[in-house]
Amino acid sequence: MIVGLGAITSLAWLYLLRMSAGMGAMAAEAQMHMAMGMGDMRAWGVADWLGLFVMWAVMMVAMMLPSAAPVMVLVLGVYRRRADAQARMAAAAFVAGYLLAWTGFSLIASAGQIAFHRASLMAPDMRVRSAVLSGVVLLVAGIYQWLPFKNTCLTHCQSPLGFLSQHWREGAIGGLMLGLRHGTFCIGCCWLLMAMLFVVGVMNLAWVAALACLVLAEKALRGGAVLGRVAGVAAVAWGLYLLVSRSVH
Repeated sequence: MIVGLGAITSLAWLYLLRMSAGMGAMAAEAQMHMAMGMGDMRAWGVADWLGLFVMWAVMMVAMMLPSAAPVMVLVLGVYRRRADAQARMAAAAFVAGYLLAWTGFSLIASAGQIAFHRASLMAPDMRVRSAVLSGVVLLVAGIYQWLPFKNTCLTHCQSPLGFLSQHWREGAIGGLMLGLRHGTFCIGCCWLLMAMLFVVGVMNLAWVAALACLVLAEKALRGGAVLGRVAGVAAVAWGLYLLVSRSVH
């Protein structure tokens, strides 16, 4: 069970590493064209959106599956011990429901990235060009870390037994809905941290790994909520710096 989750996560990271190398070469070429006064005049279409959607979906698996593993192991263990006719299907449906929630988030994130490209707000290295927009994203993300709604979602993610006692459902449909519900709580907890990728670089794997570690620490450590709030203060400070430096210039 744990081996399977680890294998899926490892494959997702290998995919990201391979894609990052290819996109790095494309970004370098695009920057060279910009230096020569040749902007990116190519229209971004459906094929580009599909590619970005796959990238975001795989990235969410790589980032979120480790932090969701405790709940998944607990749920899958319960289904396995029940050993009824639908236990295996229900366990698979739970994982599918969780990933379905983040797939929905990936649809929105990739559509947002296409919108940024079309508005010429996205740099070749997949960072937002606007210091003002970056500052606003960081401010909102930092403040969100302190909001009661964030804490409510985090509490559900930190307490697998409590989550199961409140929301347990039988059967394959029940497993799917349970996974979807848990994924929704995870999105409520982490969506603005994921939005910060537009500031630091969507395919900047160092930042992808750092944010994934922050999400894991928030959920797994006893002082995870405090760590998340400290990160929120840092994000607010960074956002204010970008906004103030922009206004000065």
